[in-house]
Amino acid sequence: MPKGLVRYQQCGCFHFITFSCYHRFPYLGTVAARELFERSLEAMRIRYLFVVSGYVVMPEHVHLLLGEPKNVLLSKAIQALKLSVSVQSYQRPFWQPRYYDFNVHNPEKRVEKLRYMHRNPVKRELVAKPEDWAWSSYRHYAYEHISTVEIESASTAFRRGNRLPDFLCYKEFEG
Repeated sequence: MPKGLVRYQQCGCFHFITFSCYHRFPYLGTVAARELFERSLEAMRIRYLFVVSGYVVMPEHVHLLLGEPKNVLLSKAIQALKLSVSVQSYQRPFWQPRYYDFNVHNPEKRVEKLRYMHRNPVKRELVAKPEDWAWSSYRHYAYEHISTVEIESASTAFRRGNRLPDFLCYKEFEG
């Protein structure tokens, strides 16, 4: 880890994670590459027992809003996710080293990060509306769409037959 970088893990909070492709090349610029990332994210979610509250896959970077894994540090799960994608791709190297991690301590900041992620494809002019970008959790929240990556939300908890704590509910579509 670089000198001076401190990661606060095992603190029981969500983490807003960002990492980029090598030299910000658009290695995730194709449908196949974005779908590969989603499959890898779901596989790592299951393997490392963490929740995905939100995500967006952009052509040259990704944003994730994750809970902490049950039995390992989040950094180990992120390392495994990046490795999973890179070994299935032909670009070398695939990822920039390291990742950005912001601890999300309250529901308001969580909603802010979700909105930022979901609006990123629109801001970058890849699509006109967030729902037009298939590689994010936006459709899950807007339409309860079930996709490759299981999103931890009130509707997911309801399908499982249990209630999600209020602080996990995303209020983007109210009012």
